[in-house]
Amino acid sequence: MASRPTLKPWIEGIHAYVPGKSAGADGKPLVKLSANENPLGTSSAALAARAEAAGPSAYPDPDSTALRRAIGAKFGIDPALIVCGTGSDELLQIAANAFAGPGDEVLFPRYSFIVYDIAARRCGATPVEAPDADYGCDVDALLSAVTPSTRVVYLANPNNPTGSYLDAAEVARLHAGLPDDVLFVLDQAYAEYLAPGEDDGGLALSATRANVLVTRTFSKIHGLAGERIGWATGAPHLVDALNRIRGPFNVTVSGQAAAVAALEDDAFVERSRTENATNRARLVEALSGLSNHGIRPLPSEGNFVLVLFEGALTAKAALDALAQAGYAVRHLPGQGLGHGLRITIGTAAQVDAVASAIRGAAERAG
Repeated sequence: MASRPTLKPWIEGIHAYVPGKSAGADGKPLVKLSANENPLGTSSAALAARAEAAGPSAYPDPDSTALRRAIGAKFGIDPALIVCGTGSDELLQIAANAFAGPGDEVLFPRYSFIVYDIAARRCGATPVEAPDADYGCDVDALLSAVTPSTRVVYLANPNNPTGSYLDAAEVARLHAGLPDDVLFVLDQAYAEYLAPGEDDGGLALSATRANVLVTRTFSKIHGLAGERIGWATGAPHLVDALNRIRGPFNVTVSGQAAAVAALEDDAFVERSRTENATNRARLVEALSGLSNHGIRPLPSEGNFVLVLFEGALTAKAALDALAQAGYAVRHLPGQGLGHGLRITIGTAAQVDAVASAIRGAAERAG
């Protein structure tokens, strides 16, 4: 038998990322509430800037200079302490590549973003899940899981897929309990959906501590998921490490232009945040009325709600019922959430239709 290249054993352990579906089993298009995209689309200013950007024949600015300046001005950060990526996914993954490897451990709470597990395995490290507290981060459990082999700790805040959130005091307590040589990666992909004035203190920590890296994305509230734009900030040596191994031209010309304009459109961000909060409450209220059917929506600070099915109606049956009604949501059995569905917050009409379909399925299930 002919020989062939052999995968490294840690790569063999990776299960490829499965994106949210937008069609049923029969190929019928569905309303996509499975990927936490902004139902309002993209700001008109960002779309105009994207359309006016230089053509694709030339490489983009490899350092995303104008974008880093715009981010720095918006958040009061030295642009030299900002690195941009192909979505925050690239930055989350190369953080582990830079600071962990075979024999090391990468730690995160149970029910975290699946990319953390992939990032750990990709660099040969061992992924470690700490016990949760009713589907949220248990700070004490996370700290108890730290060992001499721990090199990186990930925390999504708000968390995907559960929607849970740690306030600034708890984030500070978590960081204070970590050894100085452990990298604390705070994934703030959904931070803009927090209520005005709510802040987990991550950016302040990243500005004053040598082992804190904060990541953000333009994919969610800014509605630029298709352009793949993210950024991170931290101490100079952390930013230098990511710049060493990120893609050399990793943010497109159109993406850089659109992101700069998106940062300036505060009205679009505020409208997106407000409508999300209103419609999230609308969905939670409707589904909370189905507790007698074993249906439990978890508290969420993101643009989605994780709904648990603990009665006669299973999550899989609810998933099928929603597809029949024309909606795609996210079922995550591979993350230990076979009894839950993550539902992106859509328009008022969409969340009403989702709630109605779940209610009907629950009543039929008995």
